[in-house]
Amino acid sequence: MKNYFRNYLIILFFSLFQLNILAQSGNELTGIWEGNLVINPSVELPIVFRFEMTDEGGYECKMDSPSQSAKDIPTESVTFIDDSVIVDVKVVAGSFAGKIDWNASEITGKWSQSGQSFDLVIKKVEKVTEINRPQEPKEPFPYISENVFFENKTEKIFLAGTLTYPNEGSNFPTAVLISGSGPQNRDEELLGHKPFLVLSDHLTRNGFAVLRFDDRGVAESEGDFSSATSEDFAKDVLAAVEYLKTRNEIDHTKIGLIGHSEGGIIAPMAANQNDEIAFIVLLAGTGLPGEEILYLQSRLIEEAGGTAEEDIQKSLEFSSVIYDAIKNSGDLVVAEKRIKEHFWREYKEMTDEDKQKIGDPELFLDMQLRVALTPWFKFFLTYDPAPALEKIKCPVLAIIGEKDLQVPPKENLPAIEESLKRGGNKNFTVKELPGLNHLFQAAETGSPLEYGKIEETMSPAALDTITKWLHENIK
Repeated sequence: MKNYFRNYLIILFFSLFQLNILAQSGNELTGIWEGNLVINPSVELPIVFRFEMTDEGGYECKMDSPSQSAKDIPTESVTFIDDSVIVDVKVVAGSFAGKIDWNASEITGKWSQSGQSFDLVIKKVEKVTEINRPQEPKEPFPYISENVFFENKTEKIFLAGTLTYPNEGSNFPTAVLISGSGPQNRDEELLGHKPFLVLSDHLTRNGFAVLRFDDRGVAESEGDFSSATSEDFAKDVLAAVEYLKTRNEIDHTKIGLIGHSEGGIIAPMAANQNDEIAFIVLLAGTGLPGEEILYLQSRLIEEAGGTAEEDIQKSLEFSSVIYDAIKNSGDLVVAEKRIKEHFWREYKEMTDEDKQKIGDPELFLDMQLRVALTPWFKFFLTYDPAPALEKIKCPVLAIIGEKDLQVPPKENLPAIEESLKRGGNKNFTVKELPGLNHLFQAAETGSPLEYGKIEETMSPAALDTITKWLHENIK
């Protein structure tokens, strides 16, 4: 669901002779160059290149994608000929080629990746432009914020988090925040945003205590994230609830769960194992089985990106091969073998145009398998949230943004409602929030490519909807 760059370190070499010519001319590549990659007329992605001289007399270059929280992406090679520069970024199957205007301190060129090409103009700057996140709260906070540790005693790991609660009063109703898919810290930090920091700040200012914590194996928390599934994360949530029951500031009868995305799967799962959970808030939680979600989001995101229907069908067909292999193979090793055999059969029959779109076939296949061949993905693919939802008896709020392309509301909200009704739940609210995306930002298209570009971290409409419902049903 989420696909980010990984960091490596590669030293680049450059001709000393060429370097001397460059220095003598007064034109210096060393420094920070930044610009916006034009994905389409409505979406741009900030890109930064940082060139430095090496001890060998050449250059090394690293790339950042600030809105994707990706830093120090290595480059394979830098080629400088006359006033042209080519930067090869093999780790993401991309490259940048541009013409340098030294007078304007500007490089105009193209970013190419997996057979596609996008306009990119970068300018030399003194420092990287900071991403504006106006909702992010700054210290000192008008409430108590305490770093805490608690133990998942079953697996003997300690998890780290932050507990916030009002300065005055006691017996506070409390929410445990549960993050979405992928390794997340306590702020659910992604794409330059900290949604859980903003949410916890808002709730605490409105009289609630909030516990948010780093996923196992992330930041200060112990454990192994890579081998864990949603069931394991549910155990961590239950450990958080037990910890809160040791705190005198907390009303032990009013501890609830707020889960975002995958967290909306985990929350009912945890509540099924603890009938003292006082409430559940599902933020873009799913009501459909994982496989259906994956097909839906793939189609919607590709349509939003302008992908042709023929290419969408090809992508979905390849996904179906992966899903079938994972579901029907005895283990992931067998699944991997089946997927690779199918891919290379298909690759031999592809047109040159289709091969160009894929780019490096080994890299393409590796990127497909890197997430798919994990215990987490197999669990998510085959998991149906309906049975867990049917067992929930406490008050439930389920909200999804109208423009959510990852968990589309038209399909998921009715499914959640039907499950709650089947289980006899009498106190639930299911609501679609106009104009909001998967992160509950006010958005134009809902595409994930917009997330990092949008200044807003979480819409006040979403924050107010959650707070109002909590006051009416819990406090």
